Amino acid sequence: MSGKFTVSLSHIISELSLETTYIPRSADEILIESNDVSRPGLELTGYLEYYDKSRILIFGNTETSYLAKKTSDERYRILEKIFSLQPPAVIVARNLEPFGELVDCAKQYGVSVLRSADSTSVLSAALVSYLNVELAPRITRHGVLVEVYGEGILLIGDSGVGKSETAIELIKRGHRLIADDAVEIRRVSRKSLVGSSPENIRHFLEVRGVGIINARRLFGMGAVKMTEKIDIVVNMELWDSDKVYDRLGVNNEYIEILGVKLPILTIPVKPGRNLAIILEVAAMNNRQKKMGYNAADELLKGLGMDVSVEEHEQTRPEVNNWNFKQ
Repeated sequence: MSGKFTVSLSHIISELSLETTYIPRSADEILIESNDVSRPGLELTGYLEYYDKSRILIFGNTETSYLAKKTSDERYRILEKIFSLQPPAVIVARNLEPFGELVDCAKQYGVSVLRSADSTSVLSAALVSYLNVELAPRITRHGVLVEVYGEGILLIGDSGVGKSETAIELIKRGHRLIADDAVEIRRVSRKSLVGSSPENIRHFLEVRGVGIINARRLFGMGAVKMTEKIDIVVNMELWDSDKVYDRLGVNNEYIEILGVKLPILTIPVKPGRNLAIILEVAAMNNRQKKMGYNAADELLKGLGMDVSVEEHEQTRPEVNNWNFKQ
């Protein structure tokens, strides 16, 4: 899934508990497409050369006190230049009363005016954080996302390899399901991916031979979670006796999803292997590696072998079908 994403102003109003002063039309019809916000500085002096009209404007104490020193006519001229560019909305922080000239300009050019009780910095941080998630680049791919010991594990592999069955076993062992079959992946920062389930199939699992089950109804609210950061990818494949699998884990392999590198493991599946326990160990081992400890490295050094752990990015051929680019 690619393209430009938007979020309606009504969702922002609800999320941040904003008070409506003036809205020219339904808030559902006003779409925000920029995850940046602006506090007018030089714009109040008339310098608008690099002004981005797609951003929400925030007025705080500084902007309000500056405008308060101007006459009514001066305020109107200053605000008219900004509002004529039709920003999507203006939010006045600290429950400050908007100037009459500000409301008049908003009505003239069809710009929404909102108020917040939060301070300017708190409002800006909350708004940017919310927009980063809602407007994040995203893709939807076949797989299962589970949380194991606080680590988000994305299970990929061919249909029928046992991803959903493994997820059920993990749920029974006290871990949580985020998504089955389809995982919506969002890049919320340069280094972070967050996964969730499409709303229409949330909490449902498909088990061959049994059918569709609702994990939340069967196992309780503690068995599911809405979203989770993706920390590691596990490629599940049927055991191939002719293939040499990694037995030491000295070299770290990665896969790139939406421009973010994540460690990837290939776990062979065959009868008798307890995949739930293996994934629990993989989650704990991945956490240790993030904390700077590599068991394989320590073992080889203890045996007197000079091993340099070389991290490298490698997309294995059998994973190429899983297109993780936007």
